[in-house]
Amino acid sequence: MADSIRDLFFGSPARELVEAVDPQRSFDDVVLPERTLRALDHALALVRKHDLIFRQWGLAERHSTGLGLAFHFAGPPGTGKTICAEALAYTLNRKLLVVRYSELESRWVGQTAKHVASVFRAAERQDAVLFFDEADAIAGRRFTAMQAAVDREANSVVNVLLHELEQYPGVVIFATNLAANMDPAFERRIRTHILFEMPDVDARERIWRVQIHPRKTPLAEDVDFRALAEAYPRSGGDIKNAVLKAAQMATLEPGPDSGKRIHQHHFIQGMEEVIASTSVMGQSLFENGASPPEGDTLGDMADAQETLRGELALLGERLDALERRQGNALTRLDQRQGEALEGVRQSVAATADLLRSRLRTALLVGIGAAILAAAGLALALLRG
Repeated sequence: MADSIRDLFFGSPARELVEAVDPQRSFDDVVLPERTLRALDHALALVRKHDLIFRQWGLAERHSTGLGLAFHFAGPPGTGKTICAEALAYTLNRKLLVVRYSELESRWVGQTAKHVASVFRAAERQDAVLFFDEADAIAGRRFTAMQAAVDREANSVVNVLLHELEQYPGVVIFATNLAANMDPAFERRIRTHILFEMPDVDARERIWRVQIHPRKTPLAEDVDFRALAEAYPRSGGDIKNAVLKAAQMATLEPGPDSGKRIHQHHFIQGMEEVIASTSVMGQSLFENGASPPEGDTLGDMADAQETLRGELALLGERLDALERRQGNALTRLDQRQGEALEGVRQSVAATADLLRSRLRTALLVGIGAAILAAAGLALALLRG
């Protein structure tokens, strides 16, 4: 009863804030560009050498914070960020704790920040890999001009997350679709940033192939994965969904199940439906009676969206750099103003001291002259 009342007022207990996953997929199940694979190999090497660096080489005795390993997976949706987080946990033989944002957020002031601390404690107890998928939902930029209590609450959550990240000794992975949405303070706390790019044609062909079971999936002789890869420059997530749709369509063909095959046209239709779904999800771009330019295909629109995401990410990075330069300039300006004000203060103090000294001298001279005049007057009176 007490637990029910607590959950009613303060949200779910810590064990429900994360979803524990026993990793089943390894890096053999992932198709990625060579540069991304090299970056992941480097990340794994950092984890494996963690004990050597901090315990055997004694750096933990010199650094009390920042002993954990935080990684940032950035890239468009469907490019393999989630499966790579699972594969990394699989390689390390650890559980993967996926943060559940629906449970993490609380309607009570201050409770969301406590939930953030709870998930780090849960991951530390289980020696698990902690995974924040779509992390910009909680690690977004802090508000500089807070207009409401919700802004202060969001800033508080980010501050707690940054603090926990400094103290946490384990492995944390942040996945974002747009790196520019992350608060710049995470940049120095994250050990490695890994970019997940859209796959090229060779990678797409391999992705099409790995979706199919090599022995059980019945493929027709007309299936050409190379042609599909060349025709559809889509992410791995889209290809996966297209394969599943194609399999569903093939099962609905007439005739006995034993004779059914997945044909090329099933894969094409599956991918076209995936692209159409993307267009529906993006229909808000053309609200208020606006319509897309004539002649644009759905594929062109998707490419334009990906290009826009890249440009926005680059713009965000440039804004971050500009903010840092502005902050440095303001710091230098403050220092110069402080030095100038200190010089003025010292000059004013010296001038005041000089004036006081001259005033004392003038007073002494005036008093001496007055005494001499009085003495002369007294002598004159005596003589008279």
